[in-house]
Amino acid sequence: MIERRMLKNLDLLLLLTVALIMAISLVVIASATHANINEGADPYYYVKRQGLVICAGLIALVVILALDYHTVAQYANYIYVANLGLLLAVLALAKDVKGAGRWIDVGFFRLQPSEFAKILLIITLANYLANTAGEMDKITDLFPLLLHVAIPMLLIMLQPDLGTALVLLAILMGMMFVAGIKIQHLFSLVLAGVAAFPFFWHFLKDYQKNRLLVFLDPSIDPTGSGYHVIQSIIAIGSGRLTGQGLFAGPQNQLNFLPEQHTDFIFSVVGEEMGFVGASLLLLLYFIAIYRGIHIALHARDLLGTLLAVGVVSMLTFQVLVNVGMTIGIMPVTGLPLPLFSYGGSSLLSTLLGIGLLLNVGMRRQKILF
Repeated sequence: MIERRMLKNLDLLLLLTVALIMAISLVVIASATHANINEGADPYYYVKRQGLVICAGLIALVVILALDYHTVAQYANYIYVANLGLLLAVLALAKDVKGAGRWIDVGFFRLQPSEFAKILLIITLANYLANTAGEMDKITDLFPLLLHVAIPMLLIMLQPDLGTALVLLAILMGMMFVAGIKIQHLFSLVLAGVAAFPFFWHFLKDYQKNRLLVFLDPSIDPTGSGYHVIQSIIAIGSGRLTGQGLFAGPQNQLNFLPEQHTDFIFSVVGEEMGFVGASLLLLLYFIAIYRGIHIALHARDLLGTLLAVGVVSMLTFQVLVNVGMTIGIMPVTGLPLPLFSYGGSSLLSTLLGIGLLLNVGMRRQKILF
């Protein structure tokens, strides 16, 4: 239940910022998709579907607010098992889309469990770190923690979904830092990861290798793996200061820009809304992340801080990578822009994360009677 006194602690600025991001996203999705709808079909098909998911996500957010995050953490073991169960179900039941089996078709909705795995891992990881605080002095003490994250990461990479697996890694590093893990241990883990990269290179799919090579030089495959990045840079560059205008960007409207309503939706913002529109959107993300950090700093306990930091780490990493890949300073990973890209699972999971943030912020003080 939500006590009336708790509502005074509700972060309205964060909630308003999230609402503005989603409202702008509906307009940009409309621009990105209306020209590609088959003749006679509803030109706002994608907008309506995204709107329905937003409504469902807001309901889920309210449900999360009603649950004390301490109560949720008590079921961390069950949540972890459920997380692994969903990821295993993907390998058995997933529908293959563009070479990746990440979605389970449930009829009216394509469920992508790896998106929800991020939120579920934040909960279980926060509970683990809160219960073991001060007990990980040696680097060997980190092995159970690393295994906790490595299992879902491996299941996600088998889909294959390298981008989401990297998000889990970003969440882990952010939460370990705040939990007080020694800097030298974190530095050692980073060095170990860099040293192991040549080994993991041999396990990457060919298209994943090509994406990394194209990141270094898009011109090596301008009509293949480098096509996305080249067209995106052209689109954003052509937007200049104020943009070409909504529904008027040539790269978007003439379908030169691929995946313009999902992975490369920021390119549409850059082309049609220009530097001003792109900067406004990034400012909104900055406010959301700043409010998340504020909630983490003022949380009631370590568990609340870790939950907030997990969500902030997830949002920050995804925004940086998604925006970075559209302008050519990050490799193409297939990560959506949180709260903005078209996609039900991504939007729902992100709103659940926002719900966790608001939950921690609302309960930052004990209720006095």
